Amino acid sequence: MTFEEGARLVSMAQTVRSKMRRLSDFRSRVSSDAWDSLDRAQRIDITFTSNALEGNTLTAGETALVLEKGLTIGGKPLKDHLEATDHAHALDWVFEMSRRHGAEPIRENDIRAMHALVVAQSNRSIAGQYADKARFVNTSSGVQAFPPPIDVPVLMATFAAWLQTSPDEPETAFEAHRRLVAIHPFDDGNGRTARLLMNLVLLRGGFPAIAIRPEDRPAYIAALEAIATAKGIAAFDELMFRRLDQTLDLYLSAAEQAEPRAN
Repeated sequence: MTFEEGARLVSMAQTVRSKMRRLSDFRSRVSSDAWDSLDRAQRIDITFTSNALEGNTLTAGETALVLEKGLTIGGKPLKDHLEATDHAHALDWVFEMSRRHGAEPIRENDIRAMHALVVAQSNRSIAGQYADKARFVNTSSGVQAFPPPIDVPVLMATFAAWLQTSPDEPETAFEAHRRLVAIHPFDDGNGRTARLLMNLVLLRGGFPAIAIRPEDRPAYIAALEAIATAKGIAAFDELMFRRLDQTLDLYLSAAEQAEPRAN
């Protein structure tokens, strides 16, 4: 990481923490209805965006209809509907887990449980199961291979031990995402699980959950490729900090509008 990249990340971290302090000040003054409304919107948005990154064809509006009305969208694959409901249930679990902050750390079994929910209906035969075959992904520079299945249990145990002793801060959230993707412990659903894990850490730290948007995909993939080829984490963390910063702006704007006005 260059000095300039490090300085940018420090500045971005300071900005989001400053905004987080402002948001915390609002929480005691603003009705819970305002937060509940935002959380419902985020449930749809994060589900839509995370699945879209993986090729799901449901639009944001269609995702809302599937989740809120239980509708089937004509012309769209059943698998896309199942992925939407699976992800929403997994995200509900993440929000519930975040409320248990302080009771216990995030454990390896929690990550497996999260994955089991991500593919509960859409790919149930692999739900919560570590990969039993080689995993590869095509990149701009060739084929990237992930650790062999025999190494996954030890890698995940080491990862979970690190996670249990790390603070619930944005930097930990982003690193958790990076490390889980690098291990790629499951045959499918690794990206969705990594993004949910990142959001679980953010929520436990009091931060809002964030969405990586479809338009972010080229930068997101390029940043992950940079990590895989030892070119550094700066591009990835900058993208995550930008999304966190924008999400905090959204919550602050809603809080300012909902704050009771003095007569």
